[in-house]
Amino acid sequence: MSEPRTSSKIQTAVGCGLLAVGIAVFAVRFLHEGAYAMPRGGNLFGGLGALVLGGVLVWPSVPRGIGWLAVAASPVVFFFGLYATMSELEEVISLYATDSAGNPAELRLWIVDREDGEWVGMQRAKAIEHSLDGARLDMLRRGEVRCVVPVLHEDRPTVEAIHAMKVEKYAVAHASAAIGLYPSEASETTVSLRMDPCPDV
Repeated sequence: MSEPRTSSKIQTAVGCGLLAVGIAVFAVRFLHEGAYAMPRGGNLFGGLGALVLGGVLVWPSVPRGIGWLAVAASPVVFFFGLYATMSELEEVISLYATDSAGNPAELRLWIVDREDGEWVGMQRAKAIEHSLDGARLDMLRRGEVRCVVPVLHEDRPTVEAIHAMKVEKYAVAHASAAIGLYPSEASETTVSLRMDPCPDV
């Protein structure tokens, strides 16, 4: 009985790793209280991509050429899937907004607490795209949905302080910043938003 080809062993090992990451992208979100937050954008690409490529690689009858193409594509998919999983291991909130077309949008954000309130940070274009400044929105945090009014701040001391707090709080941000995959300092296009409670009507 002949030994399995080394290429088959490598492809199977890579496939099993991708399947594990793909499952983790979706499973890690069950760790958070409240409604399940379906992965979107790059996170969804990482999860589904890992499952598809992993399935191709563990399929016993996969043609050799397709198998090696899947192996070649796996680092990109693995990175997206791993980052999507790691970014959800610590506290994440959902901010329920609408985009410029009026479609519902669930924004998954890291959040930090300061003596003057709860803060998130993002690219200014994202905040503008979703008309966040001054809007009355629902925010899911620690299993509780509350009405909040995001107040946009662009002054550099505030933006830099909030960004530094995120890098300090979140292990994946700190580790990614150390190897250059996440900005260690706020960029010129970064803004901060304070999540103020909605005023009583």
